[in-house]
Amino acid sequence: MIAYLQGKLAFVSPTDVIIDCNGVGYRVNISLFTYGSLPKQENIKLHIYYHVKEDGHTLYGFTTEEEKMLFSHLISVSGIGPSTGRMILSYANPNELRSAIVNEDVALIKSIKGIGPKSAQRLILELKDKLVKDGVSPDLSGTNNNTERNEALSALLMLGFPKPGAEKAIDGVIKSSDEPLSVEDLVKKSLKKL
Repeated sequence: MIAYLQGKLAFVSPTDVIIDCNGVGYRVNISLFTYGSLPKQENIKLHIYYHVKEDGHTLYGFTTEEEKMLFSHLISVSGIGPSTGRMILSYANPNELRSAIVNEDVALIKSIKGIGPKSAQRLILELKDKLVKDGVSPDLSGTNNNTERNEALSALLMLGFPKPGAEKAIDGVIKSSDEPLSVEDLVKKSLKKL
């Protein structure tokens, strides 16, 4: 099994990279979070999850061991495959996702493309205890508008939007709304302004 790849970054896009390891190019699928945290230098190291199925072998890469571990947890849930796991990690950074699962934030999880209410509840049910065991503690302080704004901003940044435009769109949505909005509504309405 391949634990990590270290080499020259030959190609990079928001969804995959090619790492040249001594003349052999490995195509590795990545999340938007990994894309955003890739080092700027030519030589990189990615922690690899090696997925084997009947019709092919696929590499998934992560800049941190923690993100790789969370990916492994996600795809252990019934109905969530590697592509959906990568989509989930593209929507929310690992800390936000862990927090959403441990705090049972169904609204945030089901707002991820491809995840419905039943999948969100299954994700929480199957992973909450594992994540608490790994040292993630529930947030008992509750949420406020600033938290929802920050989570919505983080989601837009993970989707590849520039920070100034994303902040402007979110602030415009908050100002035009008469009532508090969920993170899901903030993201959806902000996307219409971008």
